[in-house]
Amino acid sequence: MRKPKDTATPRPRRASPVETPSEVAGLEGNVRAVDRALALLDAFREEEGALSLADLARRSGLHLTTALRLLGTLESHGFVKRLPTGGYVLGATLLLLGERFRRNLRLDDHVRPALERLRAESGESATFFVRDGDRRRCLFRLESPHPVRDFARVGEAQPLGIGGHGRALLALDVPPEQRPRLPIISRGERLQDVAAIAAPVLGAGGLLAGSIGITMPLYRFDATAEALCTSLVVREALAVTAALGGDPTPIRELA
Repeated sequence: MRKPKDTATPRPRRASPVETPSEVAGLEGNVRAVDRALALLDAFREEEGALSLADLARRSGLHLTTALRLLGTLESHGFVKRLPTGGYVLGATLLLLGERFRRNLRLDDHVRPALERLRAESGESATFFVRDGDRRRCLFRLESPHPVRDFARVGEAQPLGIGGHGRALLALDVPPEQRPRLPIISRGERLQDVAAIAAPVLGAGGLLAGSIGITMPLYRFDATAEALCTSLVVREALAVTAALGGDPTPIRELA
């Protein structure tokens, strides 16, 4: 008597936990492609306008055909935009990601009201910077209502270690006995004729969240303005730190 044919669905083979040489090569190739695409995005500079394919290839160190292929992929996802003239500019997807970044940090709910208070009470520009590697980046900015004022753009990168915000972001990186008084005050340090008053803001776990402060033309920064602005900046640094779940003690001890 013949046995009935086994019609059970075969069990799928388990994937091997170790990649094959061809799979490893494919992964490495994908990583190289991502690195090259990021190098193309990093080639754009402030206020330069559109860049040609040749300029982007030269700055990123890529061959023209490689740059063209990657730019096509970036354009399809909105990271760059090709103009009718042939040049390239950054695309709107980056702005969308920037907005998501800010909202995910939960900073918008707490920092923007603090900046509004600083501007309203001082009459000067109020700014919040975050540390970005060896630079600092402007994340929030409210301009002074005065016709004469300093300027900074959201997203703009500036150096660390110089200026009020540049030093405030490093103020707690040193041993307690070497830490400076807060807030940090700079006069014409990064930009001639500009004064800045800034203090660090901490988040949960004692991690640096950023720096908050006021900037103004140096000629308006007299003794009265200094007394007012130092008080306001410390107050808001403590308030935002507490709102973000940080410990305001290090800031309070240095104020």
